[in-house]
Amino acid sequence: MNKFIYKNKSILLKLKRLFNAVTGIEIVKYPTDELSRRIALLKHHNIDAILDIGANIGQYGGEMRNLGFKGTIFSFEPMKEAYGKLVKNAAGDSNWKTFNFSIGEKDGQTTINVAKNSVSSSLLDNLPQLTESAPEAAFVEKETIEIRKLDSIFDELNLTNKNVYLKIDTQGYEEMVLLGAQESLKKVKGIQIEMSFIPSYKGTLTFEEIKTRLTNSGFQLVAIENGFYDRKTGKQLEVDGIFYRK
Repeated sequence: MNKFIYKNKSILLKLKRLFNAVTGIEIVKYPTDELSRRIALLKHHNIDAILDIGANIGQYGGEMRNLGFKGTIFSFEPMKEAYGKLVKNAAGDSNWKTFNFSIGEKDGQTTINVAKNSVSSSLLDNLPQLTESAPEAAFVEKETIEIRKLDSIFDELNLTNKNVYLKIDTQGYEEMVLLGAQESLKKVKGIQIEMSFIPSYKGTLTFEEIKTRLTNSGFQLVAIENGFYDRKTGKQLEVDGIFYRK
């Protein structure tokens, strides 16, 4: 039986390599080990509410649904065009709530730099590293947006008795999100946050600085997910750190 399984795995591997070579398309297992680990951690900690900060058009929320997450998703996206697409992607899912404002360190209005590829848009100015690594991340316009502190709106979300997971993907603005969430963090069980080894935006906290802040707030780094890298050099620029309360 073991020889039979091994032989068939070998044949499948050869077929996979042939398909990749002919089509240029790589077949990969889904979910990946990385995503399987994320789901395992969510289940282990009984997470039933996700705050998706920096939602763009809903890529993260959609991925979580594909992975089988059944809890409530609260997605926050400030840019008008991206938010319109987010609303469409969340339509028909009564457990997926959308909000057309950014989360940061204050309540009011601010200006965001809109990137050509949308996903690299940021409230911060970029550094040369960003467009050197990804030319499509260049800023093309500015947009006035609404911004709120998480502390200002957390209670309105009715998260009492919920195990909350905070996902922060704000293109360098992570520090400001944390500054506006000092009380909210006490009610959060898990955090997934973008962390920079080499910053792409001015004023971005480094990996070690974010790790230190969250450690001092009672969280422990338990996993790392792959992120943005320089396509020319292969140098890793960013990762997602996953933290859970100690």
